[in-house]
Amino acid sequence: MNCRVVVEAAVPVFDVETADEAIRIAISKTGEMLNPDLNYVEINMSERTSPEGEELPPAFIAADEALVALELEMTVFNVEREEHASRIARKEIGQRLENIPLEVEQVEVIEEEDEGTDEDDETDEDEMADDESTDAAVTDDQDEDAQSDDDEILPEFEDLVE
Repeated sequence: MNCRVVVEAAVPVFDVETADEAIRIAISKTGEMLNPDLNYVEINMSERTSPEGEELPPAFIAADEALVALELEMTVFNVEREEHASRIARKEIGQRLENIPLEVEQVEVIEEEDEGTDEDDETDEDEMADDESTDAAVTDDQDEDAQSDDDEILPEFEDLVE
């Protein structure tokens, strides 16, 4: 089973004046810590709301310092349970983001695509048999004509080298 795991991180940023500046610096700082080992982790702004349901910016600024909420999203492959996927994601991300609190927000099982059904396989086999019988009907004269046409279109290797 494969899972998509979203982890929220609280990234501290220093010497900032605006929320936008804090968010840009936090994303850059997090990207530097994760790369190159975890370059497959997607970094996004977290959506926060107040207890009343009011939408809040992802950065909280006080005294030129900010705490920015980011969502780190990654896919974990070949896990037994969703809990296993969340532990792996937290461990992998947490090892690179020292002293940054993490919380697993969401674990989503990724549905694996089926390669086809038995009915489709039978149809493909019938089409292949038809193609083979058509190919067998080509005569030797047609093969020779096709070869002479190919010779005219594609120059010989020696001609290309000169």
